[in-house]
Amino acid sequence: MNITKLLAPRAVAIIGASEKEGFGGDTCRNVISYADKEKVYFVNPKRSTVFGNKCYPSLAEIPTEIDLVVLCTPQKTIEPLLREAAVTGVKAAVVYASGYSETGTEEGRRAEEDLKQLCKELDILLMGPNCAGFMNYVDEVTAFAFISQERDRKGSVGLVSQSGQLCLSFMDHPAMRFSYAISAGNCSVVSMEDYLHYLVDDDQTKVIGIYLEGVTQPDKFSQALKKAAEKRKSVVVLKTGRSEKGKLVAASHTGSLAGADAMYDGIFRKFGVIRVNDAEELLATTQLFATLPYIPEKTGFASINLSGGETGICADMGELHGIDYPDFQEDTLARLRKLLPSYANPANPLDTTATISYDADIYAQVLQAVMDDPGIGLVVIGYTLLHEIADPCIHYMAKGIEQVVENGNAKPMVMLPFFENTRNPEYEIKLAKAGVPVLPPPAYGFAVLNHLKSFIEYKPENHTLELAIPKSEQATQRRTLSEYESCKVLADYNIPTPKGYIAKDQGEAVKIAREVGFPVVMKIASADIAHKSDIGGVALGLRDEAEVRTTFDRLLENGKKHAPEAEVDGVFVQQMLSPGLEVIIGVNNDPQFGPAVLVGLGGVFVEIFKDTALLPAPLTKPEALQMIQSLKGFPLFTGYRGAKELDIDALAEIIAQVSLLAQDHKESLVELDINPVFVYEKGQGVCAADGLIVMNN
Repeated sequence: MNITKLLAPRAVAIIGASEKEGFGGDTCRNVISYADKEKVYFVNPKRSTVFGNKCYPSLAEIPTEIDLVVLCTPQKTIEPLLREAAVTGVKAAVVYASGYSETGTEEGRRAEEDLKQLCKELDILLMGPNCAGFMNYVDEVTAFAFISQERDRKGSVGLVSQSGQLCLSFMDHPAMRFSYAISAGNCSVVSMEDYLHYLVDDDQTKVIGIYLEGVTQPDKFSQALKKAAEKRKSVVVLKTGRSEKGKLVAASHTGSLAGADAMYDGIFRKFGVIRVNDAEELLATTQLFATLPYIPEKTGFASINLSGGETGICADMGELHGIDYPDFQEDTLARLRKLLPSYANPANPLDTTATISYDADIYAQVLQAVMDDPGIGLVVIGYTLLHEIADPCIHYMAKGIEQVVENGNAKPMVMLPFFENTRNPEYEIKLAKAGVPVLPPPAYGFAVLNHLKSFIEYKPENHTLELAIPKSEQATQRRTLSEYESCKVLADYNIPTPKGYIAKDQGEAVKIAREVGFPVVMKIASADIAHKSDIGGVALGLRDEAEVRTTFDRLLENGKKHAPEAEVDGVFVQQMLSPGLEVIIGVNNDPQFGPAVLVGLGGVFVEIFKDTALLPAPLTKPEALQMIQSLKGFPLFTGYRGAKELDIDALAEIIAQVSLLAQDHKESLVELDINPVFVYEKGQGVCAADGLIVMNN
């Protein structure tokens, strides 16, 4: 969908232009403050002028072709005005009016569906309804309903929000600079996915920030994220719906669907999207990416502070947030010893003491010495920039920073305050011009730096930038495969399972046990009994024919007693596996985004520790390795405390095969559970001890 006429129109008409407070008057005030007024026409049949500018009685009276109309009028007027606009050739509209699906009523949903169908009939792009509009700072186009303090906001952050108030709050922050600020509202015609595509393609947008309540077009969403990943354009998302109540709020606010939150996490990891937890973190992260002159090449960070207390905080908070502080090389240490006072100890994090902050030349040399260290990719300057400057050291520090930048050998820098005071605007702007963003205090600041580190580490070439999205809705009728059937499906994808067969009587059970070899496992064979051990339907470690005969009858009796309605195929007799580290591999087929593969510590540990990783299918073996390495229990695979190193490579191969199975059956697979998978010593492979597959009929 080409939405240029919506976001970058050649001419705009404000319908319902006014001088009163409210949507009509405030939109006109924004036009006067920010817009290229040669492109804007006011329309109101009851006025001849608005704020001294000519006002037309109708669209038909305007002497030029209009691309975009901004409707500042009540809901009941919207459809007639859109029809009138279509007659004059208008191709885009912004609708502020509410009373649609966000109300949660049948009447509101019907009104929005009627509006959507009308726009389709008239071939009109529509932002909203129930939105605050947008500001295009690149082309000086204003279609925004809320007033904020007048200032220069032009920059490189492309912001899209499904909340108008949050959009305004971002615009009110004095440090934020935008290419576009978009309050998308209900997205009945032009979707969040369309805005995302547009901003990914926009050369003036360096970083995209999104407040997201839900996705309605998963394929378009994933294609936009793929494009951003390939371009290495950062996308920062605040996605609500983590909690059960959060999902309800999101649905009632815009009528959008809040997909499974774990699936969103997996999608964001696959495409290198930065997920943040709140609005402050979204603001700070986008500001960081917009201000830095370029993304650091290395994840090694250096911390430079004026005191031991600040240095200690940076050391602790850095470790807490996974920040790498490489030791300085000997050449760097030698240079620092010559520059720093004799009582300063050169190390990373570095306490320079306050002395050097009053000498711009020395401060610049210290910065340069640290930047020249091969292990350093970014320098974190610890300093609290107060609104009212009493201590003059910032004057010399800023000059030193500017010297390093002007010399042309600077690496990226950030400034980290230790308290949230109102910042000095003069120096915040001065630092931003030098490419140095001022972060929030450590709790937020180091979270933002961790996001930067993750973005540096993300390599799109190591990921399959696709999703296995089903083409049709899943059927409501489902069938659980028996364990024997499940094992046959797994075998088709070269996923090892213990050898075994179904026995109909004692004699067959003994024959199978002889063939697979003692000891054996016996399980009641029924697709209707999911948790066999709960009803006494599993027996382990049977070592002779007599045990097999008596166990056969006991398992069937337990089945009749505890699951009398279940259809029983017999008893599944399998080779008894040697114990290994227990891992779970699973698949859940999300109705929006398709199947996702899960891996974690298995057996009883999956419920106790919930140590799992999830990625959407398809995924490759390198991605599977990343999933394993992300587990908190990963040391158990690597020979922890003298134990043998386990076959991680074989486990990754099986995870990739499960992904292939899920992708091939994306239209019919509901869920898959392999628990436990035994992982053996390196070179000895893995084996799935138990499998459960649920399919659509």
